[in-house]
Amino acid sequence: MSLAAGQILIEEGGLFDLDAVMQVMGDSFDPAFGEAWTAPQCAGLLPMPGVWLSLARRGGTVAGFALSRVIAGEAELLLLAVKRESQRFGVGRKLLEQFIVSAQRRGAEQLHLEVREGNHAVTLYTEAGFREVGRRKNYYNGRDGKLYDALTLARQAGS
Repeated sequence: MSLAAGQILIEEGGLFDLDAVMQVMGDSFDPAFGEAWTAPQCAGLLPMPGVWLSLARRGGTVAGFALSRVIAGEAELLLLAVKRESQRFGVGRKLLEQFIVSAQRRGAEQLHLEVREGNHAVTLYTEAGFREVGRRKNYYNGRDGKLYDALTLARQAGS
Protein backbone atom coordinates (compact mmCIF):
# COMPACT_ATOMS: atom_id res chain seq x y z
CA MET A 1 0.00 0.00 0.00
CA SER A 2 1.46 3.32 -1.03
CA LEU A 3 0.83 6.37 1.14
CA ALA A 4 0.63 9.93 -0.08
CA ALA A 5 3.55 12.09 1.06
CA GLY A 6 1.50 13.72 3.83
CA GLN A 7 0.03 10.56 5.34
CA ILE A 8 1.71 9.09 8.39
CA LEU A 9 1.30 5.44 9.32
CA ILE A 10 2.52 4.20 12.70
CA GLU A 11 3.31 0.49 13.04
CA GLU A 12 5.17 -1.82 15.38
CA GLY A 13 8.71 -2.72 14.38
CA GLY A 14 11.39 -5.14 15.45
CA LEU A 15 15.01 -6.19 15.04
CA PHE A 16 14.48 -6.58 11.30
CA ASP A 17 13.93 -2.78 11.14
CA LEU A 18 17.26 -1.92 12.74
CA ASP A 19 18.84 -0.68 9.49
CA ALA A 20 15.98 1.78 8.94
CA VAL A 21 16.17 2.90 12.59
CA MET A 22 19.90 3.56 12.26
CA GLN A 23 19.36 5.56 9.05
CA VAL A 24 16.79 7.76 10.80
CA MET A 25 19.02 8.16 13.84
CA GLY A 26 22.02 9.07 11.71
CA ASP A 27 20.00 11.69 9.88
CA SER A 28 18.18 13.23 12.83
CA PHE A 29 20.58 13.26 15.79
CA ASP A 30 23.18 16.01 15.66
CA PRO A 31 26.55 14.32 16.22
CA ALA A 32 27.69 17.40 18.14
CA PHE A 33 25.80 16.17 21.20
CA GLY A 34 26.51 12.43 21.24
CA GLU A 35 22.85 11.50 21.82
CA ALA A 36 22.49 8.80 19.16
CA TRP A 37 22.65 5.15 20.13
CA THR A 38 24.65 2.51 18.30
CA ALA A 39 23.13 -0.43 16.44
CA PRO A 40 24.40 -2.90 19.09
CA GLN A 41 22.78 -0.82 21.85
CA CYS A 42 19.43 -0.89 20.06
CA ALA A 43 19.73 -4.55 19.09
CA GLY A 44 20.52 -5.51 22.66
CA LEU A 45 17.48 -3.70 24.04
CA LEU A 46 14.83 -4.67 21.48
CA PRO A 47 14.39 -8.32 22.56
CA MET A 48 14.01 -7.41 26.24
CA PRO A 49 10.61 -7.79 27.93
CA GLY A 50 8.52 -4.62 27.92
CA VAL A 51 10.43 -2.98 25.05
CA TRP A 52 8.75 -1.96 21.82
CA LEU A 53 9.64 -0.11 18.65
CA SER A 54 7.20 2.09 16.76
CA LEU A 55 7.93 3.11 13.17
CA ALA A 56 6.44 6.08 11.37
CA ARG A 57 6.08 5.72 7.63
CA ARG A 58 5.53 8.76 5.47
CA GLY A 59 5.15 8.31 1.76
CA GLY A 60 5.84 4.60 2.24
CA THR A 61 9.30 4.98 3.78
CA VAL A 62 10.42 5.03 7.40
CA ALA A 63 10.43 8.67 8.45
CA GLY A 64 10.84 8.22 12.19
CA PHE A 65 10.78 5.85 15.13
CA ALA A 66 10.24 5.66 18.86
CA LEU A 67 11.91 3.13 21.13
CA SER A 68 10.12 2.61 24.44
CA ARG A 69 9.85 0.32 27.42
CA VAL A 70 7.48 -0.33 30.28
CA ILE A 71 8.49 -1.76 33.65
CA ALA A 72 6.35 -2.06 36.79
CA GLY A 73 3.73 0.47 35.73
CA GLU A 74 6.17 3.05 34.41
CA ALA A 75 6.94 3.67 30.75
CA GLU A 76 9.98 5.40 29.35
CA LEU A 77 10.40 6.91 25.92
CA LEU A 78 14.03 5.99 25.30
CA LEU A 79 14.47 7.45 21.82
CA LEU A 80 12.34 9.39 19.39
CA ALA A 81 13.79 10.48 16.06
CA VAL A 82 12.44 11.87 12.80
CA LYS A 83 14.37 12.30 9.56
CA ARG A 84 15.07 15.96 8.86
CA GLU A 85 13.07 15.91 5.62
CA SER A 86 10.00 14.69 7.56
CA GLN A 87 10.24 17.08 10.49
CA ARG A 88 7.47 19.64 10.92
CA PHE A 89 4.88 17.29 9.35
CA GLY A 90 3.54 15.84 12.61
CA VAL A 91 5.60 12.63 12.53
CA GLY A 92 7.12 13.20 15.97
CA ARG A 93 3.74 14.13 17.41
CA LYS A 94 2.16 10.94 16.05
CA LEU A 95 4.99 8.83 17.45
CA LEU A 96 4.61 10.50 20.84
CA GLU A 97 0.84 9.97 20.80
CA GLN A 98 1.41 6.31 19.93
CA PHE A 99 3.90 5.98 22.79
CA ILE A 100 1.30 7.31 25.24
CA VAL A 101 -1.44 4.98 23.96
CA SER A 102 0.85 1.93 23.80
CA ALA A 103 2.21 2.61 27.28
CA GLN A 104 -1.31 2.79 28.69
CA ARG A 105 -2.22 -0.49 26.98
CA ARG A 106 0.83 -2.06 28.58
CA GLY A 107 -0.31 -0.94 32.03
CA ALA A 108 1.81 2.17 32.54
CA GLU A 109 0.50 4.78 34.92
CA GLN A 110 3.48 7.13 34.75
CA LEU A 111 5.39 8.17 31.60
CA HIS A 112 9.00 9.39 31.57
CA LEU A 113 11.55 10.66 29.09
CA GLU A 114 14.84 12.47 29.11
CA VAL A 115 15.94 15.14 26.67
CA ARG A 116 18.87 17.52 26.29
CA GLU A 117 18.11 21.05 27.38
CA GLY A 118 17.84 23.13 24.22
CA ASN A 119 16.60 20.24 22.06
CA HIS A 120 13.70 21.54 19.93
CA ALA A 121 11.64 18.46 20.92
CA VAL A 122 11.15 19.92 24.43
CA THR A 123 8.24 21.95 23.03
CA LEU A 124 6.59 18.81 21.64
CA TYR A 125 6.87 17.07 24.98
CA THR A 126 5.56 19.96 27.06
CA GLU A 127 2.63 20.43 24.68
CA ALA A 128 1.81 16.74 25.31
CA GLY A 129 1.63 17.35 29.06
CA PHE A 130 5.14 16.38 30.13
CA ARG A 131 6.66 18.51 32.89
CA GLU A 132 10.20 18.76 34.18
CA VAL A 133 10.65 16.60 37.28
CA GLY A 134 14.43 16.45 37.38
CA ARG A 135 17.64 17.67 35.85
CA ARG A 136 21.04 16.08 35.40
CA LYS A 137 23.55 18.91 35.36
CA ASN A 138 26.17 18.84 32.60
CA TYR A 139 25.05 15.40 31.38
CA TYR A 140 25.65 15.96 27.67
CA ASN A 141 29.07 16.99 26.45
CA GLY A 142 28.99 18.85 23.14
CA ARG A 143 31.84 18.61 20.68
CA ASP A 144 32.48 22.30 21.32
CA GLY A 145 33.26 21.46 24.96
CA LYS A 146 30.04 23.02 26.23
CA LEU A 147 28.06 20.97 28.74
CA TYR A 148 24.27 20.60 28.55
CA ASP A 149 21.79 19.52 31.19
CA ALA A 150 19.55 16.52 30.68
CA LEU A 151 15.92 17.27 31.52
CA THR A 152 13.83 14.49 33.01
CA LEU A 153 10.17 14.94 32.04
CA ALA A 154 7.14 13.02 33.25
CA ARG A 155 3.36 12.92 33.10
CA GLN A 156 0.53 10.65 34.16
CA ALA A 157 -0.47 8.17 31.46
CA GLY A 158 -4.13 9.06 31.50
CA SER A 159 -3.87 12.84 31.63
